Amino acid sequence: MTEKILILDFGSQYTQLIARNIRELNVYCEIVPYYSNIVYDSTLKGIILSGSPSSVNEENSPMVDIHSMNSKLPILGICYGAQLTTKLYGGKVEKSSSREYGRAKLSTIHHEHSILDGISEDNQVWMSHADTITQLADKAVIIAETNSIPVAAFAIQGTPNPLIGLQFHPEVTHSENGKKIIENFVVGICQCHHEWTPASYIHETIESIKQQVGDQKVIMALSGGVDSTVAATLIHKAIGKNLYCVFVDNGLLRKNEFKQVMEDYEQLGLNIIGVDATQLFYDRLKGVSDPEGKRKIIGNSFIDVFQEEALKLKDIHFLGQGTIYPDVIESVSVNGPSATIKSHHNVGGLPEKMHMQLVEPLRALFKDEVRRIGKELGLKDSFIQRHPFPGPGLGIRILGEVTAEKVALLQEADAIYIQHLLDHNLYHTIWQAGTILLPVQSVGVMGDERTYEFTVALRGVTSVDGMTADWAHIPYDVLASISNEIINKVKGINRVVYDISSKPPATIEWE
Repeated sequence: MTEKILILDFGSQYTQLIARNIRELNVYCEIVPYYSNIVYDSTLKGIILSGSPSSVNEENSPMVDIHSMNSKLPILGICYGAQLTTKLYGGKVEKSSSREYGRAKLSTIHHEHSILDGISEDNQVWMSHADTITQLADKAVIIAETNSIPVAAFAIQGTPNPLIGLQFHPEVTHSENGKKIIENFVVGICQCHHEWTPASYIHETIESIKQQVGDQKVIMALSGGVDSTVAATLIHKAIGKNLYCVFVDNGLLRKNEFKQVMEDYEQLGLNIIGVDATQLFYDRLKGVSDPEGKRKIIGNSFIDVFQEEALKLKDIHFLGQGTIYPDVIESVSVNGPSATIKSHHNVGGLPEKMHMQLVEPLRALFKDEVRRIGKELGLKDSFIQRHPFPGPGLGIRILGEVTAEKVALLQEADAIYIQHLLDHNLYHTIWQAGTILLPVQSVGVMGDERTYEFTVALRGVTSVDGMTADWAHIPYDVLASISNEIINKVKGINRVVYDISSKPPATIEWE
């Protein structure tokens, strides 16, 4: 069984970063809301308490029984987790005279504690808290200080298992050796081994699918993206031809994408059914401009097409999905349980409507981990490194009403944009790129003629998982070349702009 670290989430914006740092050590971890029931089995090696926007002194602040947890396992409290530990063990936490936010230097380090092995004084760490520890907990000792905070890190002595608190955030990149501190806890103190590798995950997942599905059948919708492709490959390796894949052409894919992806899937040996439902989608989208209205029409139409194909098959009891870990985390609120996976990531409503059980081989993985699994499986780069593409496709990259003519315009412009990124070795440095057709026509001049044609916006962002994103700094000469070719070759477009907004405050997609 795989060893794991449990992260109790109190609502910190940095909680996923803790998990990423642990996963990079090839150690498995899970994020659960602080109110979750903990199963103490032989695989659980330690618990980390996250930060929180709450104050431990608020009336209804999140609480957990740290004494009970520590009687069984080592505990590391980060920021709020450290302050909660202090309060519950007899110390005092009070509001800081000024909010402690940003970079700080560890001025004094007491090396007798292994949590700081390999960490030198004058090391930069990241603070983000409005409260501070003003009185140590009973039997607590200071193991690190900064110039402004006397208790940057502490350990409580005489506890059944190690109990450590950090008032800074080692999980963020601004903490210079934060990964080393996390490794000291996970590997040194909790004694986890570096066993959670892509190869081990593939083996365990295939065996798990075999046990879950047996000799029954699974149906799955594919998109051509990395998540659904890797998920389908894992299911296929477990049950072979009992996996039935459906790839729907909704008329909103990139240029030639349906044909290319179908050919790639057939080379993988997948049992693939291709469905051309272009006209159905166009008919239902006619006259609709509202973004949410378009999303619902596209989603519901897909369900109709998918269900129609599923009904042609007999004895299907399982639905495969490419749900990944951020979808799972975001579906469970720290402020109260919820079981709603974001609908644009998955086939919303289908499991209940068709009375199917879910098979989700990627629900424990982040996007970058999915790519590592895909590489281990031997998938082509065209699958593994493919940019994320929205479920509604070009339907939400055409602002306003969607028509066949607009789709054709956007497909041509987008193909030119993506090809230039590939030609200039920029595609793999950008997390997601796409072209947006604006509901704006402007005056232009081509030759001696006046034109009145559409504008497209180019969007390119850098990111790790899409939670936050910065605009990609594409060289001016490349942008000029892209613009020139689009305007010259795509009749109907006479103006190209580049979107330089970041997320937040903007979103990656425009609708």
